[in-house]
Amino acid sequence: MRKIFYKGLWAENPILMQLLGFCPALAVTTSALNGLSMGLATSFVVVTSGVVVSLVRKLIPDQVRIPVFTIIIATFVTVVDIILKAYFPAISTELGPYVPLIVVNCIILGRQEVFTSKNPVHLSILDTLGMGLGFTWVLVLLGSIRELLGLGSVFGFQVMPSSFETWIVMLLPGGAFITLGLIAALYNYLNQSDRRKA
Repeated sequence: MRKIFYKGLWAENPILMQLLGFCPALAVTTSALNGLSMGLATSFVVVTSGVVVSLVRKLIPDQVRIPVFTIIIATFVTVVDIILKAYFPAISTELGPYVPLIVVNCIILGRQEVFTSKNPVHLSILDTLGMGLGFTWVLVLLGSIRELLGLGSVFGFQVMPSSFETWIVMLLPGGAFITLGLIAALYNYLNQSDRRKA
């Protein structure tokens, strides 16, 4: 059970290993808070929809499973979107159209198809929670690096001295690609080192 949970955090990380969910990862991570918000929203949707899919998996005919999964996912995305607009309007504005696009996030539909539709609820919760948290930590790291170098702050707290010259490129799409590429390179290097040691 521990292996099922931890694989999403590292070994099968949805962004770094499976290369899924790049659209929100690159678009909304101009700050650590945006990365955390998108990660938590996606985690909520992947876990809750995973629970429902796992509960009703034997009732869904194979011919219509993808449309049914999409409707379940869209329901929870709507819940998240309404909660953000009602209680966190500033974050909702920052994330913009990327919250509704969680519906088509390959991580979520992929987990429903590959794992939760074939496993009981307790294993589905572990799997989807691991995947959601794995997605979240990469977004927070990416957002923190971009915010630190682009604005000199992390989570809105000034970290760099006032003399620090900010790198505007880090707040642009190019900065997102460069940063994610460097994080992925470090991830692959660490994985290869572990394999060599084993």
